[in-house]
Amino acid sequence: MQNEQQIHDIPANRPWSGLVKKGQTIRIIDSYGQQAIDTIFYAAGDHSERYSSQDTMREQNGAYITRGTKLISSEGRVMLTVVDDTSGRHDTNAGCCSRESNTVRFGHETSYQHACRENFILELSKYGMDKRDIVPNLNFFMNVPISQNGSMTIDDGISSPGDYVEMKAEMDVLCVISNCPQINNPCNGFDPTPIRVVIGE
Repeated sequence: MQNEQQIHDIPANRPWSGLVKKGQTIRIIDSYGQQAIDTIFYAAGDHSERYSSQDTMREQNGAYITRGTKLISSEGRVMLTVVDDTSGRHDTNAGCCSRESNTVRFGHETSYQHACRENFILELSKYGMDKRDIVPNLNFFMNVPISQNGSMTIDDGISSPGDYVEMKAEMDVLCVISNCPQINNPCNGFDPTPIRVVIGE
């Protein structure tokens, strides 16, 4: 029996969501390079259980996500395991952009700009969730160096066209993505681009 694949092409700036069943893999591909991909996972059977950046960092004793990292839920269970990674740098500290943070950081003239928080709210509404269900997220391919004194900066992305990260689901999970529309900092080269998501057996 031939393995089936689901291929989802997500335009620049847009949200997406999909179910990844236990045992399946999800590959997130940075099609053009230097694109930040904001992502949250929820247990498919109970959306109150969701990705926990704090527990994930504590479990692996490290600040970045890469091959071998186990993504931990708010209930302390392993949601997914990173099984492949061609980029090697993924952030889970810097959170997602919002209209409010854009105006604080970049000026009130940016208040009209669509941001990841608005993407998440739009996509979560399909499942009966709202902004209160947004938790600290993963920023795949986003380069956030952390200095010795703990300060963070959002730096130029280091991913190349076609770089990918692949995870194996350890439980049925709902994946929610905001293909980041940020144009005011270098997290995606000031130029949001399309991505591809492949779900396989």
